[in-house]
Amino acid sequence: MNIMVVDDSLAMRLIVMKTLREAGYDGHDITQAADGAKALEAIKEEEPDLVLCDWNMPNMTGPELLETLKDEGINLKFGFVTTEASEEMRSKAHELGARFLIAKPFTPESFKEKLDPYLN
Repeated sequence: MNIMVVDDSLAMRLIVMKTLREAGYDGHDITQAADGAKALEAIKEEEPDLVLCDWNMPNMTGPELLETLKDEGINLKFGFVTTEASEEMRSKAHELGARFLIAKPFTPESFKEKLDPYLN
C-alpha cells in the first residue's frame, strides 16, 4: 500500500513517517508532499491508498485538498493529523469526508487504532 503524508513542516512529515513505522506500517510505501497543492499533483499521478494530511498549510489547506479531490471525483481514504482537534474541527473533517482525525501529539498506538481499519 502507498501512504502519502502531507504537511508543510518537513520535521512533522518525518515524525509522522517514523510513527507509521513504529506502529508497524514499515512495509508500506510512504510518500510525502509539502502542501495541499503539491499533494494534489502527486495524487493525480499516482493515487495513494491512504492520505494523512495536516489541516493548516500554505497554498492549499488540508480541507481545501479534500474538497478538491471530491470535486474531481477522486475518492480515496483520507484523514487528518493536526494539532487542532476541537469538536468543531472533528465535525468539519467528518462532513468533508475524512475517515479520521488524529490529534497531535500522537503515539504509535493512536495511529494503529485509527489506521488499522484502512491498512489491514
